[in-house]
Amino acid sequence: MPAESGAPFAYEGLDRIIHEKARLGILTSLVSRPDGLAFNDLLRLCALTQGNLSRHLAVLHEAGLVDIRKGYAGNRPLTEIRLTPAGRQRFLDYLNVLERVVRDASARAETTQQEPNLKPRPA
Repeated sequence: MPAESGAPFAYEGLDRIIHEKARLGILTSLVSRPDGLAFNDLLRLCALTQGNLSRHLAVLHEAGLVDIRKGYAGNRPLTEIRLTPAGRQRFLDYLNVLERVVRDASARAETTQQEPNLKPRPA
């Protein structure tokens, strides 16, 4: 929905926590996996280093978007990451805004009309 202030391209719903490339990849990896993913699976899927993944997961965890569970599988340490219910909803809301950005950009690219409230630039 366009901003009431007359700034239809402000896109207030583009959440800065989610919008960062690595965190967007992490959340995209998790959204279709209600049981979550192991840390090493996220490393592979998102092509991040262990340090980068750890830092991005910390940001997502602090924001309440993911739950991080540390345990063991046999005698080996296992870290599992899941979207929280609030994180899932926040991510889906973000995707709705992102879809609007794509629709708006596509519509603008197809037209050569100028904004009615804007003055043409001198040639």
